[in-house]
Amino acid sequence: MNTGSDEPGEVAVSADKETGEKTDGTKDGQGLGSRAPEFIKARRLLHLSWQVLIFVIGLAVVVAGIIMLPLPGPGWVVIFGGMAIWATEFVWAQLVLRWTKRKVTAAAQRALDPKVRRRNIILTVIGLVIVAAILGVYLWKFGFEMPWNIKNQ
Repeated sequence: MNTGSDEPGEVAVSADKETGEKTDGTKDGQGLGSRAPEFIKARRLLHLSWQVLIFVIGLAVVVAGIIMLPLPGPGWVVIFGGMAIWATEFVWAQLVLRWTKRKVTAAAQRALDPKVRRRNIILTVIGLVIVAAILGVYLWKFGFEMPWNIKNQ
């Protein structure tokens, strides 16, 4: 993916709002862009082949995750794993993962809010009471008989 320059090793950076200094937004100092080894980035055809290989591997992992969504398996985890594979080479995937991390962190903070936790516990208890009432009515009317074995409904 072209990040605005054909020079190998260049990364996209943003300006810090407070100090005006250029930062890459990551804690480990790694900027946006390809994380391929330098000898691969130095050769255009090899780098293009590397990007195609990373894209195909990431695509296979993402498709496997999508297949796992309705089937047994950790679908979302595998999809984000495929995105992480893509993020080793493509800026758009790095930006999507950063956005996802921000949203997940914000959701986790909201879930830890005492008011939200209290509301979630109350709704869970109400749901369990409704399920228990329905199960109690069924057992009172039909006993321990499976629904497909009930005759003369």
